[in-house]
Amino acid sequence: MKKTTKRKGTGKKVIRRRVKPLRFLALLAILFFIAFAFSGGLMVFSPRTWQGVGDFLPKLEKRLPAIASDTAEELSGSDRLSRFFFLHRAVEARLDKENYVRLKDVPENMQHAILAVEDRRFYTHYGVDFESVARASLVNLQYGEIQEGASTITQQLVKNLFLSHEQTFGRKGEELLLALDMEASYEKDEILELYLNTIYYGSNFYGIQAASLGYFDKQPRELNLSEAAMLAGLPNAPSLYSPYVDFKMAKKRQIVVLDAMVRNGFIDEKTAEDAKIKPLYFAR
Repeated sequence: MKKTTKRKGTGKKVIRRRVKPLRFLALLAILFFIAFAFSGGLMVFSPRTWQGVGDFLPKLEKRLPAIASDTAEELSGSDRLSRFFFLHRAVEARLDKENYVRLKDVPENMQHAILAVEDRRFYTHYGVDFESVARASLVNLQYGEIQEGASTITQQLVKNLFLSHEQTFGRKGEELLLALDMEASYEKDEILELYLNTIYYGSNFYGIQAASLGYFDKQPRELNLSEAAMLAGLPNAPSLYSPYVDFKMAKKRQIVVLDAMVRNGFIDEKTAEDAKIKPLYFAR
């Protein structure tokens, strides 16, 4: 009996000796993770960090943005996943670098005009504005047809860059995912800059550089408020509102933009009224 008891006691001591080192290692691992997190180590898991990995992959073939392409692009599931995880790489392949304009070279009036008429809550939402979605749904139900959209600038950007214009649940779902990915991978000012450089302004002008030169024979930084409001009104229906197609419709849309800028506090009423009557001189 004594020998048996002694062996049992010895066995417990062996188990305890094995458990203590394991506990110690687990404690070290927890302390390391906490120190790693507080020192900024969690940035490794940030989408912006992962975007840099795409720089080591082969560059994608240059393509026109989807909005400027006549043919719809067909992608495999793996290509769609690659685009999602390495969004910077996919975006770079769609940009016209020769005519790209930095946000600092776009007048504040032009930026404010776009925000006022396209996405007034741009700097407070995360790619999808659920308040606007709810409001638009109520308006459309009231009229029984699509009267008001709810796409944010971010959603419009990913749609213009990558997606077809077909109205399907699958395409809309992909748009929402890419919009959230865009918000996680880029700063707000970067998204606005990309948007200004890729949207369609009518009359075959894609991007703020082409539109500014094509309509007013000016560089974007030279645009005055009246001209900026005219351009900002075009992306909503560029084929309809282009002043080269229908100047009266373009002028009405400009007034809508200026009134929206007043409502959102970007300009006062007198400044808006002065811009409404200011003559416009077109390039052709």
